[in-house]
Amino acid sequence: MPGLALVLAFVFATMPSAHAVYAIAQYGEPKYPQDFKHFDYVNPDAPKGGTLVLANPDRLTSFDKFNPFTMRGNSAPGLGMIFESLTTGSMDEVASAYGLLADDIRIAPDRLSVTFHLNPRAHFSNGDPVTATDVKFSLDMLKSRQAAPSMQAYFNEIVRAVVVDPATIRFEFHSNNRELPLIAGGMPVFSHKWGLRADGTRIAFDQIAFEEPIGSGPYVIERYSNGRTITYKRDPNYWGKDLPVRVGTNNFERIVYKLYSDDVARLEAFKAGEYDALVEYVARNWVRRDVGKRFDSGELIKREFPQHNGTGMQGYVINLRKPMFQDVRVREALDLALDFQWLNRMLFYSQYKRIDSWFVNTDLQAKGLPTPGELELLEPWRKQLDPAVFGPPPVQPSTKPPGSLRANLLKARALLADAGWTYRDGALRNAQGQPFVLEVLDDTSAAAQWAPILAQYTQALARLGIQVSYRSVDFALYQKRLDAFDFDITTIKFPDVQVPGAEQLDRFGSKAADEPGSGNLIGLKSPAVDAILKALMLAQSREQLLDATHALDRVLMHGYYVVPQWYSATHRVAYKNTLAYPAKLPLYYGAVDWIISTWWFGREPAPQH
Repeated sequence: MPGLALVLAFVFATMPSAHAVYAIAQYGEPKYPQDFKHFDYVNPDAPKGGTLVLANPDRLTSFDKFNPFTMRGNSAPGLGMIFESLTTGSMDEVASAYGLLADDIRIAPDRLSVTFHLNPRAHFSNGDPVTATDVKFSLDMLKSRQAAPSMQAYFNEIVRAVVVDPATIRFEFHSNNRELPLIAGGMPVFSHKWGLRADGTRIAFDQIAFEEPIGSGPYVIERYSNGRTITYKRDPNYWGKDLPVRVGTNNFERIVYKLYSDDVARLEAFKAGEYDALVEYVARNWVRRDVGKRFDSGELIKREFPQHNGTGMQGYVINLRKPMFQDVRVREALDLALDFQWLNRMLFYSQYKRIDSWFVNTDLQAKGLPTPGELELLEPWRKQLDPAVFGPPPVQPSTKPPGSLRANLLKARALLADAGWTYRDGALRNAQGQPFVLEVLDDTSAAAQWAPILAQYTQALARLGIQVSYRSVDFALYQKRLDAFDFDITTIKFPDVQVPGAEQLDRFGSKAADEPGSGNLIGLKSPAVDAILKALMLAQSREQLLDATHALDRVLMHGYYVVPQWYSATHRVAYKNTLAYPAKLPLYYGAVDWIISTWWFGREPAPQH
């Protein structure tokens, strides 16, 4: 999944056109005209220089490879700065793509292919020009069995890449899916010499580890140490620095990642001045622990930045491959046991809202009764779907008066009884007398953060007679167990998307459920979901896309495959006062990527948001 997240960071949009254009948009026109000078949310005069030091951007505590596209091992953070794609998007449009490696784009009238012409200035870090052969090689590797299953699934609908001439590449598609030109344009491109030995033999793609990637991006790897630190240096010969899509970006001379063993060590290191910026995901830390002398003196600044991203789904993921979870009534009972209101009040300082959709905070979220367009997708599967799917989306349980956890647990107990689980002999048991036992899996770096939250949840489950054990393992083993689907329940944050597409096949498609390392951690196999996903992929208008996404959201939420957790509509960022950022904020952005791509060292501007 980390590799897929990297690919998604490259990917943006398409439009129906038979003539070469500088940019494309999924539905409509790009925001910026052909002669635009830079994106609105950058400072074109930002000074260059300095070393930005960052900590773990996620749960990763060590790395053992530079190849983010394969399943084996853990890839280093920041590798996206090395790889570029044919197109790149803007952070103030939902779905747009502007030429990067490509200087024009031609979508066939039947939409069964797209052709890109390569910018003649584009070259790799080793000085070689970027050619159509390199683009084809990149696709062939990402579609091969040597790539992670999520890569294969994501690029599956691209039939092939055809080298038209050294500077022209054509992608051919299985169907006229409007997202496919976007997927092709967003594909990361690397040199065909990556993995090539001096004697001409080649290292298998899935065996490439610390062989330095040959990319065309603004940064190259300067050094690394013990799988815990890595330094990127701006390529002095970077070819694209004057492109409108790059003006005002990549302002740091060096970017360093230091990986800490857990969240506590990471936070204390920031307060000690060991790195420059911290994106805070823990409400308690933001209120109680991101404080001290450096904050009081103004050396460290705390600020919340609004964002308009879809929040994505975060929650306790339930593995349907385990027999005790296959009854939807059992899964709904697990949802009823989580007391979000108590957690928000006692642990989160009322900073969060409950997630009630796979697409919360966007117009992709299903609301009210199904529309005629949604019903057209749902009706053929009425006999297979819960009748509740044809009503309003489920409301997440609440303990706000007159509601209570006791009332929710009574309802959960009734659901469990209907599913054949009753309390006797000191435990919840099925008809064969087997106790209901589950393990919550997590990685050690997040254990301190999740322990008080899990304590409330496991106490409620214990009142139902469910025996819960907590297993904390190091990140490498955690990822290995996820890849093998070897877990009962674990906490996952699924990345948000503004335009759902091929990544949904990897998360929910029946085929992905049997592919180790895929994003279908739930193990969902549903003909109805597969049909809705097909309609989503073939949507020819924004309205059709919304109908398909709403229908998908209804089925998923009524399936109770995840116990939803919580979200915030802001990015909480603490940073040194030597850092500065553009006055105008983007709309759709990840905080870490925004800092890396548009901030600089200098005087902090007055807030203008």
